[in-house]
Amino acid sequence: MTMTMLVSIVGLLLLMLLLILLLIFLACKPWRFFSSSSRSRTIKVGELERPLVSDDADLVRNQGIDFPRGYDLEGACFPSEGNFRSPRPQGLVHKLRLPTAPPNLAQGDSLVLDVISDAPEDILVGQTLKRPLAIQQLVEEQKNSRQSSEQERFQEVLPKDTLNQRTCLNLEVISGPSHGLRCSIQSTSTSRLPMTLGRVPPSDLLLKDSEVSGKHALINWNSNKMKWELVDMGSLNGTLLNSQPINNPDSGSRHWGNPMELASGDIITLGTTSKVFVHIASETESQIPFGVGVASDPMALRRGGKKLPMEDVCYYQWPLPGVDQFGLFGICDGHGGAEAARSASKLLPQIVANILLDSLKRERVLSVCDASDVLRESFFQTETCMNHHYEGCTATLLLVWTDGGDSFFVQCANLGDSACVMNVDGKLIKMTEDHRISSSGERLRIQETGVPLKEGETRLCGLNLARMLGDKFLKQQDSRFSSEPYISPVVHINQASNAFVIMASDGLWDVISPKKAIQLVLQTKERYSMDGENLAEKNANILLSEARTVRTKDNTSIIFLDFDTSRIVCKSES
Repeated sequence: MTMTMLVSIVGLLLLMLLLILLLIFLACKPWRFFSSSSRSRTIKVGELERPLVSDDADLVRNQGIDFPRGYDLEGACFPSEGNFRSPRPQGLVHKLRLPTAPPNLAQGDSLVLDVISDAPEDILVGQTLKRPLAIQQLVEEQKNSRQSSEQERFQEVLPKDTLNQRTCLNLEVISGPSHGLRCSIQSTSTSRLPMTLGRVPPSDLLLKDSEVSGKHALINWNSNKMKWELVDMGSLNGTLLNSQPINNPDSGSRHWGNPMELASGDIITLGTTSKVFVHIASETESQIPFGVGVASDPMALRRGGKKLPMEDVCYYQWPLPGVDQFGLFGICDGHGGAEAARSASKLLPQIVANILLDSLKRERVLSVCDASDVLRESFFQTETCMNHHYEGCTATLLLVWTDGGDSFFVQCANLGDSACVMNVDGKLIKMTEDHRISSSGERLRIQETGVPLKEGETRLCGLNLARMLGDKFLKQQDSRFSSEPYISPVVHINQASNAFVIMASDGLWDVISPKKAIQLVLQTKERYSMDGENLAEKNANILLSEARTVRTKDNTSIIFLDFDTSRIVCKSES
C-alpha cells in the first residue's frame, strides 16, 4: 500500500515537471531561430534609401513612438556655438532609411539584413547596422564641404559691417524683489553664453523671487541672425516678452518655448513680479556721459481687474552708429496693439543715424545747433515705412548731441500725448506738445483744415489723438489726422547747468503733473545724493511708484536723464 502511494506521488511530480518544461518551451518560441532563415534576404547598401518613417505626419503620430525629453537623432540638443534650440516635444525631424519589410512579416518577428557592398572594403556589422569605413569617411567629407560652402555663401551675402558686428546686452531688473540688479554680456563672450536667468546658482542673473523657477529662461546670441534670442526653459510660472507669453502652452510639461528675438526696450517678465528691461548696444558704446534711468510697468490690473497688455516701448542708443557725437532716447505708446510701437522704435534710430551719416547734414546740425530738419525727415520716413493700417502709436524722440567738449544740446520731436519735460537750473521747459483732440492747440490746427470739431467733441473716429504714426486706414478716411511732428527749440546744457529730463508715456502724465514730477525728482536728489546710488535709476523708479500709488490706469514708461552724473553701460573686453 505504502509502495503504491509512493509510486503515484513520484508519477505526479514527474507529470508536473513535464508540464513546466512544456510551458517554458512554448514561452521561448525556439522555432523562431529555425524559421528566420526563410525570411532573410540579401540587399545592397544602395537599397537602404527607402524610408522607414513615413512622410505623413499623422501616420508618425499614430505609430505611438515616444522619445524622452531632449532626444535628438543626430546628437545633442545644444550645439557648443551659435544657436540654441529647445527640446522637441513631439514628432520626428530626421528620417532613418531601411528596406521595406515583407508583407508576411508579423509583429515580433526579426528581419535579418545581409549587407553587401559594391566596394571591396570591410563591412562593420554589430548589433546595429553601420556604414563601411570608407563610405563613412566620404560622407563626412561631403558634409564638411557642404557646410563650408554654405558658410562661404552666407558670408558673401552679409555686408562686412554685419559680419564684424558686436553687441552688448544689458539687463536690468526694474521691478520685483531683485529690483535694481544688473547684468551685461557681450556677443563675443562665447565662454559665458548662453546667459541664464533663474532663482538658483549658477544663474547669470540671480533673482530672489519665489515665483521664478530655479532655471527659468536663457538668452543666447544667434550668430546666423546676428540677434539676441530669449527662450523659456520650461518654467512653472511662465515668461512674458512685452506682456506676450513665450513659454510652452503646456506649462505642466516643462517643455521649452521657442526662441524669440530681443530688441532694445523690450520688457521680460519672469513669473508675475520680476520685470527685466533689455538694452542692446554696440560694443563701441562704452560710456554714456550722463545718467540714464528706465522704469516701466504695464499696470496690468489697474482697469477694473482686467489684464492690460503692455503697448509702451522704451528705447535709447548712445552713440548712434557712425556718429559718435549723437544719441537718442524715445518712447512709443501703441494703441490697437504693440506692433506699431515696436516698428517705430526700431525704425526711428536707424533712420536718424542714416540721415546723420550724411556729412553735410551732420555738419549743418553742429554748426547751427539745430536738428529740426533731421527730426522732421526721420518722422516722415518712418511714417512712410510703416505699413500699419489698424494700429498706431505715439512717438516722442529726444536727440542729444555734444559739441566735442562738456556741453550738450537737446532737441525733441513728438506725435501724440507721450510728453517730455526738462528742468534746467530750476526752470521748467516743456519739450513736447499735446496732440489729444481735447487740447486747444490741436483743435485750432484741425479748425484750420476747414473741417472744425463740434462743440464738446473729444474723439475723432473713436481716437482721442489727432497725430500719430501708423493708423493708415483712419488717415485715409479722415484728412484731419496727421503725422507731422512738433519740433521743440534746442536747449543748451553746459557743465555748470543743473539739468535733468523726464520722458514718459501718458500713464504718468494722466495722474502726475510736470510740476509735481519735478518736485519729486528734486526731493529724491536731495535725499539720496550721498548714498552713492544711481540717482537716474532711483528717480525713474520713484516716479513710477508714485504713478502706481495714485492709481494710474494705463501703461507707464519713464526715461530719466540726469546731466549731473554718468553711468557705465558696457565696457569692451580686452
